Amino acid sequence: MNIPLILAHGSLGSWDELIFLGVAVIFLVMMGISWIKSRTNNPTIEAPADPTAADQNAPDHFRLD
Repeated sequence: MNIPLILAHGSLGSWDELIFLGVAVIFLVMMGISWIKSRTNNPTIEAPADPTAADQNAPDHFRLD
């Protein structure tokens, strides 16, 4: 059975296709796991800082009235 080379064409012949498809499958699985983990993660929302307070750690910032 002669499979035409479509995705990759290197010196390995049809093995290039399998390697390319294997890498693509691994990438898609890793992206799917990352997406599922990010969907189940609860983000922490910090309270907004007081915009009128001066930043004591940054002397170049000062309060605008």
